[in-house]
Amino acid sequence: MARVRLSVAERREELLRAAIQQIEGRGVSAVRIADVATALGVSNALVLYHFSTKEKLVAAAFTYAAEDDLAHLRKLLGRRTTALRRLRAAVRWYAPTGQAKGWRLWIEGWAVALREPALRDVTRDLDRQWKAAITEVIAEGVVAGEFHCPDPTSTALRLTALLDGLAVQMTAYPGAVSRARTQEWVDEALARELGLNRKALTTPGA
Repeated sequence: MARVRLSVAERREELLRAAIQQIEGRGVSAVRIADVATALGVSNALVLYHFSTKEKLVAAAFTYAAEDDLAHLRKLLGRRTTALRRLRAAVRWYAPTGQAKGWRLWIEGWAVALREPALRDVTRDLDRQWKAAITEVIAEGVVAGEFHCPDPTSTALRLTALLDGLAVQMTAYPGAVSRARTQEWVDEALARELGLNRKALTTPGA
């Protein structure tokens, strides 16, 4: 069957999705242009036409994944409800036990970013935008009197550091920490940072 002719934007998106799948399955260092091309049944030349090098393809793939995650984060934080409920939803989605994009992908990205400036820029920007969004909703909750937090910026940093660290443990060492214990620690940290009783995180209407 002949392949459907795609627009340039559609083809790039198809290639990026395939690259993400290959990175998650093989790791950044092992992925080749040929792997992405083979997965889609296209030529290496087509992939290189759109991205010119593997490094540019990888950086673009992580940017694509980051934009997808950030769009979902903004959707959660933009809901018409309390700051506490928005923050809780965002943290639980992002946590290792939540439904955020595969943590294996981001752990791969962090490792390669130590040596690849282009990818480091992508992961740093994602980290900055995530922390800024969390900081903003915490500040809104403080102004509204929902909780007490003297330094929203530092709180956002501590929360994300905890989530990232737990994600590494659960991904690299399956079974080292149970999902139930992980969720318990996340809830305890969130309540402590906001000056709340942990029960407030599960109270209906909170």
